[in-house]
Amino acid sequence: MKRILAQLAPALAAAAVTAAIVGMTAEQSHDLGSVLAIFTSFLTVAAILGILALGLNVQWGYTGVFNFGVAGFFLIGAYVAAIVTKSPENNDVSQYIGGFGDKLDFLPFLASDQWLPFIVGMAVAAFACALLAFLLSLPTLRLREDYLAITTIGVAEVVRRVVVEERGLVNGTRGLGGIPQPLDSVVSGGDYKYLFAALAVAVLLLVYVLLERGIRSPWGRVLRALREDELTTAASGKNVFAFKAQGFVLGAAIMGVGGAVYAYETRAISPETFTHFFGTFVIWSMLIVGGSGNNKGAILGAYIIWGFWQATDLLQSYDLPEALSIRISFFRDFSLGVLIVAMLLLRPEGLLPEERRVSIWVDRRVRRLRRLPATMPERPPPATPEI
Repeated sequence: MKRILAQLAPALAAAAVTAAIVGMTAEQSHDLGSVLAIFTSFLTVAAILGILALGLNVQWGYTGVFNFGVAGFFLIGAYVAAIVTKSPENNDVSQYIGGFGDKLDFLPFLASDQWLPFIVGMAVAAFACALLAFLLSLPTLRLREDYLAITTIGVAEVVRRVVVEERGLVNGTRGLGGIPQPLDSVVSGGDYKYLFAALAVAVLLLVYVLLERGIRSPWGRVLRALREDELTTAASGKNVFAFKAQGFVLGAAIMGVGGAVYAYETRAISPETFTHFFGTFVIWSMLIVGGSGNNKGAILGAYIIWGFWQATDLLQSYDLPEALSIRISFFRDFSLGVLIVAMLLLRPEGLLPEERRVSIWVDRRVRRLRRLPATMPERPPPATPEI
C-alpha cells in the first residue's frame, strides 16, 4: 500500500493543485471564461518557471554544480531579450542600450517581423547567459560547493545592482516596458494569452526533449558520473573541469531562454522581480519538491510550487480576518519553507526520483528483448565431426 501511494503521489499532487486553482477561481467568478483565462495564465508562468527549473536541474541534478545565483541568469535572459526585440528609444522616461527590434525583420516573406526577432532574442539571451557562466566557471568551478554557492549569490547580486544603478544601461529601476510579443497580430484581444500559453509550453517541451536526448547520451552519463564521484571520473580519463563547465554553461543558457520567454509574457520587467527569493529560492524549491536528477520532476515541481503560490494569491479575494489578510504573503513564504523541510525529511528524492537508466540504446534493447516470445526454440547443438 505504501508503495502504491508513493507511485500515486505525483499525480495526486498535480491534481490537488489543479483542483485548487480551478475551484477557487470558479467560486469567485462563476464564469467559465474567467476560469479558463486565469488557469491559462497560471499554466504559462508555470511553463516558464519549468524552463528555469530544467536549467537548474542540468547544473545541480545532473552535474552537481551548486548554483545559488539563478536570479542573475534569469535577469540577464529577460533583459537581453527585451533590448534585442524592442525598438530604439532614448528620452527622459526610457533609456537603454540596444533596441534592435526594427532591424531584425530582414526576411521578405512569412511575416518575419512576427517571429524572427523573438527567436533571435531568445538565442542572444541564451548566449549572454552561457558566456557569463563560462567566464564565471573559470575561477569558481574548482571551489568547494559552499564557496561556489557564495560566489554565485554574489555575482547575481552584482548583476542586479548594476541594472539598478546604471540607468542608461537598461533604464534602471524604471525597468523596460512595451516589450513586443511574438505573433501578436495573429490573434487579437483577450484570446492572445491562449496562443502565448501554447508557445510557452512548446518551448518547454522542446527544451525537455533535447535535454532528455543529451542526458541519456554518453555525455550525460559522464555528468552523472562526476556528480557521484569526481575522483573516479577523473581516473577514467575524463576532464572533470571541462564537463562541469559544460553542464554549468548549458544550464545557464536554458535559464536565459526562460528569462526571454518571461519578458515576452509580461511585456514589462523591472529589477524588483528578480529577487533572490523569487528568482533563486523558489526555483530551488521546485527542483527539491519535484525531484532532482529528473527532468519530469523539475517540470512537476514548477507546476506544484507555482500552483501553491497562485492559490495563496487567490486566498486574498476571500473575506479573511485582517490579521491574516495583511500577512498572507508571509504565511506563504513560511509555508513554502515548511514544505521544503518536510520533503527533505520524508521524501528527499522528490516526488519523481531520478530514473536509473543507462542509455537510450540499452532501453531499446531491453524493450526489444521483452517483446520476444517467452519460450524460444532452442538452437540445436553443433554437430560433432566424426573421426
